[in-house]
Amino acid sequence: MSETEGTETSAMAAGSGKAEPYRVLARKYRPLSFEDLIGQEPMVRTLTNAFETGRIAQAWMLTGVRGVGKTTTARILARALNYETDTIHEPTIHMQGHGIHCQAIMEGRHVDVVEMDAASHTGIDDVREIIAQVRYRPVSARYKVYIIDEVHMLSNQAFNGLLKTLEEPPEHVKFVFATTEIRKVPITVLSRCQRFDLRRVESATLIAHLKGIAEKEGVSIEDDALRLIARAAEGSVRDALSLMDQAIAHGAGTVPATAVRDMLGLADRVRIIDLFEKLMAGDASGALAELRDQYASGADPAIVIAELADFTHLVSTLRYVPEAVEDASLSPVEAERGLEMSKTLSIRTLGQVWQLLLKASEDLRVTATPRQAAEMALIRIAHAADLPSPDDLLRMLREGGTEDLPVPSGSQGEAATPGRRSGPGPGSHGTAATQPSAEPPRMVTSPDAGRPRLMAQQGGSAPRAEQRPQPQTADEPMIASMADLAKLADARRDSLMRVSVRRYLRPVKFQPGRIEVALAPEAPKTLIGDLTKRLHDWTGRRWVVSVASSGGGETLDEIDASKRAALLDDAASDPEVAAVLAAFPGAKITNVTVRGEAEDAAETAPDTELIPDDEFVADPDEADDED
Repeated sequence: MSETEGTETSAMAAGSGKAEPYRVLARKYRPLSFEDLIGQEPMVRTLTNAFETGRIAQAWMLTGVRGVGKTTTARILARALNYETDTIHEPTIHMQGHGIHCQAIMEGRHVDVVEMDAASHTGIDDVREIIAQVRYRPVSARYKVYIIDEVHMLSNQAFNGLLKTLEEPPEHVKFVFATTEIRKVPITVLSRCQRFDLRRVESATLIAHLKGIAEKEGVSIEDDALRLIARAAEGSVRDALSLMDQAIAHGAGTVPATAVRDMLGLADRVRIIDLFEKLMAGDASGALAELRDQYASGADPAIVIAELADFTHLVSTLRYVPEAVEDASLSPVEAERGLEMSKTLSIRTLGQVWQLLLKASEDLRVTATPRQAAEMALIRIAHAADLPSPDDLLRMLREGGTEDLPVPSGSQGEAATPGRRSGPGPGSHGTAATQPSAEPPRMVTSPDAGRPRLMAQQGGSAPRAEQRPQPQTADEPMIASMADLAKLADARRDSLMRVSVRRYLRPVKFQPGRIEVALAPEAPKTLIGDLTKRLHDWTGRRWVVSVASSGGGETLDEIDASKRAALLDDAASDPEVAAVLAAFPGAKITNVTVRGEAEDAAETAPDTELIPDDEFVADPDEADDED
């Protein structure tokens, strides 16, 4: 609403001798013209040119999130179409004062401007009523305007019934549709309308608008309070005015930032940044102390985690868009410290912190103890800050040394010496709260970023030095080939793994504690994981089973099949066997058994077919000679 309308209303109330009833700010300052509408300059420019050139459409489709001015724009359009004074008798965007029909249109009570809520009038009968009325000319105004809010709620039959009238309406009828779900509107309806996407209002524009309203209301409000309101409104003017109305009541006429923060249940942004810095330094004890202080001050753990995620997003975006510090919704402290952190923290670190915070948000939604869940999330993040990045870990493993690996927290092994530390000061101890007597583990940094990186693996953990392949002991079974592996599976009576080893694994390299294989195309997806677990159960030590991208020898089944084919060929080439085959037309050799190897063949070839009664078996002595 413009200042003129507020003055007229006050004068009417004074003349009647009654006190003006209180109206919320969202209604009191509702725009009356396109000059009062903020943040929608492209739409205003298009409509202004259309009205000035006489190219007025028959239907408009207004879409956007809640509170950006869709219904208000529809009423302003109805007012512009029917604007009439003693000197103006045509549609115009430039409405300098109240016309004959303006007050009734803006209050939604004009007989020729019909507003319908499609959420409660969804059926074909409601559309039939509109179709029956459009044939009649307006009673007093220039155009009969139909404003249908939330038009996406209409049924398919209602949309279909409206199509013909929407395509060829009478010259005295205009349609204005508003919706928040443009994807639910049929394309056949969209093609008959001019579409305008109302944008979210930028923070700077929204803050300036709120500040002007506060001055008109005689309310003192801090700039930080306006930033908090604009950020919480997310570009919605109506939401911002509703929050400001609530803040004025909460602060009794004076609105400090602390009052808005308490009203919204937000944590102190500066303390959130301090908590973020402690986490990035691996200071778990300091982070827990900060969280508990905020919790004692009334902060919700779920909101603290959400604010941490929001600041993580800010730091990540400032890495690529440094000019975002000029966003009016950011306080100077946020802009300065966020920009500084964006220059030192790696994107991998920020991305992994983001994933851990998202996981923590999910946990907080289902847990009955939110503070404990938030504390566990902070411990995971601070502990992960002591771990090397995957690239650094791979480089260390390739170099064959473990001196650069971080000491496992809580272990009794050798602790990192102060001379080996390269982390950012004394804050780099992710387990100080649980292991005060141990030396804080060293924070490993990457060569291209002077800040710690995180290790995103299952549960936020990283490979430890003790998980590397261990030296083979004397009593451990030797595994140097696929045959050894198959024999071990057979000895452990695991027939399924024995068959899988023989059928699907192609050997590449065998080392103590490490096996590299290639997989047959039909190998099960879980074979490598199952084999790793079986080896650990069978030998009592950890094995690393890796898959080569290509190469590998023949499987055991393929080797046996090749040997069997060679034996069959040799047997068929024997003169006596050939004579027997010639004497019995249709006879064939199905198997060759070598003396002394029958039992071994039965063990290593479980899939060999049983020998039928009429099978020909070559002379064992001849087979021995052939071998």
